[in-house]
Amino acid sequence: MSLFEKYTKAKNEKDITAFVKCHHDDYELVIHSTGEAKKMEDIDWDHMMEWMVAANVEKHGFIYENDDIIVEHQILNYDSGDREALMPVHQLKDGLMWLTETRATPVSAES
Repeated sequence: MSLFEKYTKAKNEKDITAFVKCHHDDYELVIHSTGEAKKMEDIDWDHMMEWMVAANVEKHGFIYENDDIIVEHQILNYDSGDREALMPVHQLKDGLMWLTETRATPVSAES
């Protein structure tokens, strides 16, 4: 099973332990909306899982994976009515997610 499959399975099953195991000890997350970088030890994984589960993911697609990188794409709908296209890019180290950066673009509401 690829790392993307393990990560997605853990997220879908709300398995925080398996989800965290997909991340390197030196993991860092760069948040697109603020540019803030969070280190592994600074992330509230319970809160992160709650947010991911609560997000209304309209579409989730796998774009590319190799030993160095995973690229995925999502369309998210928020309770506010806003929608965005989100592209998480995960750089890998030692077979685990080491650095995640996201980029988001607002998209119009579905008609």
